[in-house]
Parts: sequence; structure tokens; C-alpha cells
Amino acid sequence: MTDTLPTPSAPLRIGTRGSPLALAQAHETRDRLAAAFGLAQAAFAIVVIKTTGDDRTLIDKDVPLKTIGNKGLFTKEIEDQLLDGGIDIAVHSMKDMPTLQPAGLRLDCYLPREDTRDAFVSPQHAAIADLPQGATVGTSSLRRRAQLLHRRPDLRVVEFRGNLQTRLKKLDDGVASATFLAMAGLRRMGLTEVARAPIAPEDMLPAVAQGAIGIERREDDARTARMLAAIHDGATGLRLTAERAFLAELDGSCETPIAALAELDGPTLRLRGEILRPDGSEAHGAETAGPAAEGASLGRSLARRLRDRAGPGFFDWRG
Repeated sequence: MTDTLPTPSAPLRIGTRGSPLALAQAHETRDRLAAAFGLAQAAFAIVVIKTTGDDRTLIDKDVPLKTIGNKGLFTKEIEDQLLDGGIDIAVHSMKDMPTLQPAGLRLDCYLPREDTRDAFVSPQHAAIADLPQGATVGTSSLRRRAQLLHRRPDLRVVEFRGNLQTRLKKLDDGVASATFLAMAGLRRMGLTEVARAPIAPEDMLPAVAQGAIGIERREDDARTARMLAAIHDGATGLRLTAERAFLAELDGSCETPIAALAELDGPTLRLRGEILRPDGSEAHGAETAGPAAEGASLGRSLARRLRDRAGPGFFDWRG
């Protein structure tokens, strides 16, 4: 396929959001493809696409994501460009991805997964347990809000959106005493010192697919399919299959208080899941294990178990 590889005059166009983290993920994708096929960086073009979730006016006003729509906030405009042929691949943070892709698109390439844990970030306090009674914590994540209030109902949680620099400035300005970020993003940007400490999954189970980068393509693009197959990480794929099946069975999204983490031990996959009410007043967690190749079935069955345990009215808040 040498004669079909991209060149500086006909580069492979990589679509991405424009945040520093999104660009770091696009660059990692480019570098892995370049190394796999012995290509120069000039054989790839990074194309920045603004999404609804990146609207500056909404970020500055800390408009909750759930009020402007749950699914596709950080992906729709990028996927539209992919379908229209404006880009050749789209690089996504997998925790932002809806469980269903638009007709004509395929998501079957994942890079090696980074640290899945959340990070506790605070100028004054070392851990959640050190926060004083009634302290204010900022987060835009419905999952983190629910998990925090379930453990510390005394805390006040406020909406907290924006990139890393925006959130750190809000902390310095005293808008909140603490916030949370993903350890994966801090690692990818070389900023692990920002975290006071990573939070163990036993204390805060991460979002579905947290720490994973997914690369989307057009279904009928055979050249791109072959190229992406060369950088796909099979272990990450097995883990995400289980987690995303769990999420899909619950009809969840990145803005739903649902958490899950799959881990591999040889041929065995262990899956932990948690569902919560948004105010943290109720939470249900469970785990399962089985052959890694049966991850989708494990995810669906765990979701059904938790849904049955919670009862028919548990998700009434979603409308």
C-alpha cells in the first residue's frame, strides 16, 4: 500500500477540537501513524473544528452541559466534517463519545489507555477528606458531582467549565476550593504536578472510557482502515467494549451519573459499575468478571443487574 500512503502534498487530515489536550491527542495519533508507516509529520494535517461544547459564551457563563444537550456536544461538528469529506479521521476523548455513531462512520481504533483515575486539584487541601464542612467544589461533571455528594453531602458543588487554565484561575480566584480533572489529560500534557493526588477507583469510579483516545473514520475508507489497524491497541478495545456496552444498556452519555471501569487480568476481564442520582442521595454499585472476549455481554448484564436493583423510578430525573 506504499503508493496509497499520505504525502505532504496530499496529507491525511486529522480532525480535532482545539483545546490543548485535544491537540495533544491529535499529535499523539499523528506521531503513532507516522512511526508505523515511516512517514514525515508533513504527511498529516491537523484540522481544528469548534464544537457546541466549546462555545466560549457558554463556558464563561458556566452553563451546565445538560442544559444544552447530552449527546454529541463535543463530537457532532467533527463527525459532520468527517462525513462531508473535510477530514479523513477524527480524534476523540472516548469519554465524550455517544455509544452510537452516525451512519457511515466507524469507531474501531483506540490508542493505549492512559491513567483512568480522577485527580483532586486544590490550592489549599490535599484530599477530599481534608475539605472543611460546607466547602465549595467546582465541577461540570454530573458523575463527579453525584459521587462527591454521595460521600460528602455537606459540600456545596458549583458548575465549573473550561480548559485547564480556566479552571485553575477559577480556583485562584476563590470561586471554589477544589475541583477534579482526569489524570490522563494531565499526563498527556506533562502537568501531573497540578494534581494534589490521584483518586483511587474505590473512592471515585471513573467515567466510562476515561483515559482512552478513539479514532473515527468513514466506513468505506479502506486505506484509512488499514492504517488505523496498525496503531490499534487491542487491550484498550476489549476494556472499552465492556464499559460502553454497560453505558449503552443504561442509555447513558458523558453527562449522566454513570461510572464504569474494566480491567484485564490475562484472559479475564473485571468490570465495576456504578449508577447514581444526580444529587448523590442514592448510589448502586456492583462488579462482574468473565472472559475478556465476552465484554459486551458482561457490560450489558451488569447494567441490567444495577437497573433492577435501583428500581423502575431511579432514572426518572432524566425525563
